Amino acid sequence: MLRLFLPGEYVKSIFHISIQQLKDRGIKGIITDLDNTLVEWDRPSATPKLIEWFREVKMSGIDVTIVSNNNELRVKSFSDPLNIPFIYRARKPMGKAFNQAVRKMNLNKNEVVVIGDQLLTDILGGNRNGFHTILVVPVAQTDGFMTRFNRQIERRILAALKRKGMLQWEE
Repeated sequence: MLRLFLPGEYVKSIFHISIQQLKDRGIKGIITDLDNTLVEWDRPSATPKLIEWFREVKMSGIDVTIVSNNNELRVKSFSDPLNIPFIYRARKPMGKAFNQAVRKMNLNKNEVVVIGDQLLTDILGGNRNGFHTILVVPVAQTDGFMTRFNRQIERRILAALKRKGMLQWEE
């Protein structure tokens, strides 16, 4: 059971993910969370550094779809200026939105990675649905109401993973 919460990789931010290494592994698509993965949960638009990252990903031939539990207005207003497809109210960790994103990108699951900042939504959902998962450190130190609750549970899960010797990184 605990293995479902264990990410395939752990990095400090999306900027620490090697696009070339993804390509070398046959990755053709990225499903990414929005809030506290790409930008702070209360930042309305992408930073210049993030815009450049998206440009590099697209230039490499990798598709990106944003999959967020947030509402349509939040996700659309962030994604539309970047011309990035999105799915809102995704109900992660349920699998429907992950599978919908894969279909939209016309890829197979083994060609897609899931990137996110939360064990209970992004990593659990990605792992349960057969994706390679990458956990990033949250961009902001603050969270919305529901995420604060999730973080308390995450701390307990991380402690259990650590006790069992399953963690390969230090916080």
